[in-house]
Parts: sequence; structure tokens; C-alpha cells
Amino acid sequence: MPSHAIPTHWHIRTRSLPLPRPGGALQRPLVMGIVNVTPDSFSDGGRHASVEAAVAHGLALVAEGADILDVGGESTRPYATPVEATEELRRVSDVVRRLAAETSVPVSIDTSKAVVAARAVELGAEIINDVTGLEGDPDMLAVARDSGAGICAMHMRGTPQTMQVDPHYDDVVSEIHGHLLARRDALLAAGIPLEKLCLDPGIGFGKTHAHNRALMAAAGRFLDLGVPILVGHSRKGFIGKLLEQAFGRPASRDELDAGTAGAACGLAAQGIQIVRVHAVGLTRAALELFATMSG
Repeated sequence: MPSHAIPTHWHIRTRSLPLPRPGGALQRPLVMGIVNVTPDSFSDGGRHASVEAAVAHGLALVAEGADILDVGGESTRPYATPVEATEELRRVSDVVRRLAAETSVPVSIDTSKAVVAARAVELGAEIINDVTGLEGDPDMLAVARDSGAGICAMHMRGTPQTMQVDPHYDDVVSEIHGHLLARRDALLAAGIPLEKLCLDPGIGFGKTHAHNRALMAAAGRFLDLGVPILVGHSRKGFIGKLLEQAFGRPASRDELDAGTAGAACGLAAQGIQIVRVHAVGLTRAALELFATMSG
């Protein structure tokens, strides 16, 4: 039996986001658009590294239908070089401030550093999205609790520097489900309200292609955690590998985005509430059509 009822809203810092609820006619997940302000992200590093380019990209994603904008100033790709907090703040501060002021959608800060999260919330961010599950910085729990922000805690085994060094699980779905359940309970015990929480199984973070495929196929299992589930599968290597097997050649970026949109429809069919993607317009169009045809 579920530990908590499946939510219909995610209560973030200043508003309540409506979520699709499994059962009845299919509703599309919320679409979180990625705004990387980095020179070295795995798929679009350097394209939006300046404030003006990042803000313009964020505004374009809103025009394409993004429900949330996720701003990040440090790459978490495998083997990425860590970034000092001062540099991360330099990259994201003006972008968060301007997007929060110039758009109507909530802004999320993608960081594992408490000082960056706290400053981003001061500048208008409403969500803290932490790939370490709020375990990478001992000060993050207090910032998350005191800020009133929505919190997304992700599963990652190791660090970006070590996570892809021979990851092993006996049962990847059960083990990550158990980890997220324990993390949920720890965050609740730390004083973060259930309605503020979102969890992410961490596609591509300490998992092989086979692990990622298993998690995608069983994503609906995580709904019994009683909080919104976010999946960030966009342009990940397992999609490229599947497409390469189908085409007999490496997939282009457009084909990766099409594969991402198709996979998002599969997640929608399982009841996943939030998908994090690069190609917002394509993914949202696919989800809208899939919901219409399925409903």
C-alpha cells in the first residue's frame, strides 16, 4: 500500500503546481526546461554560457511551453570537473534573477551547494533541485527547510567523478526505490513538509544503459512514495544507444530529442508527473498529442 496518497499538487515556494494524477484520462506531465549556464554540459555545454544567451534560451523555452525552468551552473555529466561556489554563483545569479522577473513560470536552481541554493532563492528561485539528494552539503538541509522552496532530491551513486565507474546493483529498481524511500523519510524528519518534496531516480547518474532502461520501464513503481516523481532522461546515452541499434549509426541531436519525447510519452503513460528535457516544444507537443489520443 502507498505510504502517502498520490499528490495532485506540488507546493513550491510561492505557488502550487498542479500535477497529473494516475487513473482516468491521461494528463501530460509538467515539462521542466533545462537552462545550462555552463561551458561543459554533456549535450549543450557552452551554447548558453553567457547571461544574455541563457536568459534568451529560458524565455524561448517558456514560449515553447515549459512549466518550470531549471537553471544550472555546474555540469554533472560523468567525470565533470567540480566548480567552486563563487564561480557557480557568478554563472547563475543574474540568470535566475532575470528569469524569475521576466517569466511567469517558476524557476528551479540545479545545485548541490547550500550557498548557491540560498542565494538563488533570494533572487526568486522557487525550487531547489539537488542531484545529491541534499546529502552533498551539510548546510543544504537547513537551507531547504528554511527557504520554503520546493525540493527535488535525486538518487546518485557516488559523485559525477566516480558514478560511472562500474556501477552495480542486484536489483536496480528495488534498490533505488528503497534509497528514495529512506531519503524521503529523512527529509521529512528534518522538517521539510511532504507537500514540498519531489524525488528523482537519477537516470544516468551511477547507472549503466541497462539500469536506465529498467528504471524507465518501471518508473511508475516510484509513485507509491507519495510525492511527485521527476525523471530527467533527456538526451541520455541509453537513448542514443537504442537509436543507434535501430538505425545502425549514431543518432543526431534531433533524433535524440525525438527519442526523448517518445520516452516522455512512455513515462506519462505510467503516471510520472514531471519530465526534465532540453527540447521543450517537441516534448510538450508529443505529450499533448499522446494525452489526447490516449484520453
